[in-house]
Amino acid sequence: MTRPTRTHVGLLAGGVAVTVLVMGASSTLLGGQPGVGRLAQRRFLDKLSGDAGGSNQQTGSRALWIPPLLAGTASGGVTSYDLALSAASKPLVSGPATATYGYNGNDFWGPTLILNKGEMARMTVRNSLSEATTTHWHGLLVPGPVDGGPHQMVEAGSTWTTDPFVVKNNAATYWYHPHMHATTQKQLTLGAGGFIIVRDAEEAALALPRTYGVDDIPLVLTSRRFTTTSGTANQFQYTATAYGDYAMANGTLNASVTLPKQVVRLRLLNAEIERDYNLGFSDGRTFRVIGSDGGLLGAPVPVTRLVMAPGERYEVLVELGGDAVGSTLDLMAYNGNGQGLAFGFGGYEPATSGEFGSLLNAKNFSLLRITVGAATADGVRTVPASLASQAGLSDLALGTATQARAVSITGGVPPPFTFDGRGFSHDYVNQFVTRGTTEAWTINAGGIFSHSFHIHGVQFRIVARNGSAAQVKPYEQGWKDTFYLPIRETVTFVARFDEVADERYPYMYHCHMTNHEDEGLMGQFVVR
Repeated sequence: MTRPTRTHVGLLAGGVAVTVLVMGASSTLLGGQPGVGRLAQRRFLDKLSGDAGGSNQQTGSRALWIPPLLAGTASGGVTSYDLALSAASKPLVSGPATATYGYNGNDFWGPTLILNKGEMARMTVRNSLSEATTTHWHGLLVPGPVDGGPHQMVEAGSTWTTDPFVVKNNAATYWYHPHMHATTQKQLTLGAGGFIIVRDAEEAALALPRTYGVDDIPLVLTSRRFTTTSGTANQFQYTATAYGDYAMANGTLNASVTLPKQVVRLRLLNAEIERDYNLGFSDGRTFRVIGSDGGLLGAPVPVTRLVMAPGERYEVLVELGGDAVGSTLDLMAYNGNGQGLAFGFGGYEPATSGEFGSLLNAKNFSLLRITVGAATADGVRTVPASLASQAGLSDLALGTATQARAVSITGGVPPPFTFDGRGFSHDYVNQFVTRGTTEAWTINAGGIFSHSFHIHGVQFRIVARNGSAAQVKPYEQGWKDTFYLPIRETVTFVARFDEVADERYPYMYHCHMTNHEDEGLMGQFVVR
């Protein structure tokens, strides 16, 4: 479905019972009709074991799940990583378990892959689902046949093994997830995804937290809406909904974690369908952004708010050394009124139900409760003054680009969003790029809604917002592959295209709001 106008959104919240079709079964969404709908919400809330401070959740908390590590198996100069995606179930609330997807036996999400820059790697994905899938290595600099886009379909019961590739990326946080056209939202909602951490010598030489699960914490931030499907309660809703009603961190409702009284590192990923995040801490403290999608920044950037669109990653340092052991604070989404947000920011719509409504919409809510614990013996106590050299980043400038391209987001209300008036087709290549060239791309959001733009095969530099370099936020001035694109605005980035992709396995550029992507807001390009 496409986005209603703002008036239409208000009508959806005004008392219409919302019924949708899920996998052929009629399902009634929580939060629809006043009286009956509110009672259903209340009964569902009573199932939750507790609250981490969110506006819609109950008291109590659950221990944050940390994804296991997968370091791979080395043989013959190549490190191999084996993933198996299968259906699972996860007990999230009292009553029936929630049907989910997970990699390598996990009931939601998958293991964190550890890659080392300069080494040879190979990926194998076994699909144990009853439907086709793909696995895309989001942010990795790999050739088209390895990229895992919509053309690299892994049929049910089959296995895909990539060619070996050199790990070219800088140390940073990347991720893997399905990229099947028209079913990405479903498979990601059910839990298919995982982190990739790339390490390199430059990052290893810095005094940064890197004890995984102790002072170096991966956080996949998202939310889910529950519904009854084929008579079974507590199931994830993944059609006709852009937002969840209940916040989750690493697949955990009301998540909480104890972190040591020292500098800690959070690897943040916005894995929402459409919701943007305006992140901060409940006590208003300053924290420091040290890395963006594709690498460390040149120096830490102090902030009290950090905007993240779906698909973006940032690494931040939080200084807990001055906090008392046993004290608490919350990582918050400041998505409510009075935060400088406006219509177009994903999740700021006023409705509490319907396709574009949510119990979290236009609210400030908790994502993670942090309790301060005892410091570790070897913990980091101070934030480094400088970080990475960012070699090659400054070469990406408007003056070095030999080709300029303008791409506009069109359509929306009522037709689906498209690029330049054309929806996605497996058989149509939108752009042809010459390998080894440096290009400047300007993306126009259009006037309907904001978006999250992602492009495969490159890491780029954002050089302007609305034609102005001064509007690029300091924490965006590093290596990027995804960015927030506000309504009625433009973003210009410069990239060097060194990886190869042909018409059989082209690269994608698309909105990473997966409902927009599934409906056709995706284009293809080849590099040769």
